[in-house]
Amino acid sequence: MGRDVIIACDFSSKEEVLNFLDKFQGKKPFVKIGMELYYAEGPSIVKEIKARGHKIFLDLKLHDIPNTVKKSMAVLSRLDVDICNLHAGGTKRMMEAALEGLTRPDGTRPLLIAVTQLTSTDQESMENDLLIREPIDKVVMHYAKNAADAGLDGVVCSPLEAQKVHETCGKEFLTITPGVRFADGDIGDQKRVMTPAEANKIGSDYIVVGRPITAAADPVAAYERCLNEFVG
Repeated sequence: MGRDVIIACDFSSKEEVLNFLDKFQGKKPFVKIGMELYYAEGPSIVKEIKARGHKIFLDLKLHDIPNTVKKSMAVLSRLDVDICNLHAGGTKRMMEAALEGLTRPDGTRPLLIAVTQLTSTDQESMENDLLIREPIDKVVMHYAKNAADAGLDGVVCSPLEAQKVHETCGKEFLTITPGVRFADGDIGDQKRVMTPAEANKIGSDYIVVGRPITAAADPVAAYERCLNEFVG
């Protein structure tokens, strides 16, 4: 899988997401299905979008005891998604269990990536709310290294951290970066952001883009702009 733009389909119903995807005549963009849509529609929406020919990043951010995560990943692996994820804060043991559960009897599996710190988290909130006193970039690198050591394929991280993740964990270790906005766009509730062109320069493998595409007057044009800026 090469460098690509993943559209965050953060809709609350099947009708909304299918109406949105219908705009992409002849195109099959990579899409992210998150908690809102999955909890509203269940596994059937994943199967339907997959049947339409889209690659899918199932963004459910599992975080629980190792055995529960292992069993849950075994269920998710049957949905034939391309990427799924968990929270790196669940420990190496949990990540190893997740990988074991995700791997099918024939040895195949979706890519498994870990969330280091959410892009809505900054140093102040990390210290005050989570009582983590280390610098945020050090925390992110430590979590990324734990994920790599556990055998995962990459991490979700801020685009500001993607280059350092590659330096720490190797070029083959994937960086999937939300918090991407156009230079002339609103950053919303994201604290650590970057443009698609900047994400390209610092080596992000995938960018996840939501509202700049989904809320655009012309979503297809916004998606193509993103592709041009990021992939070139």
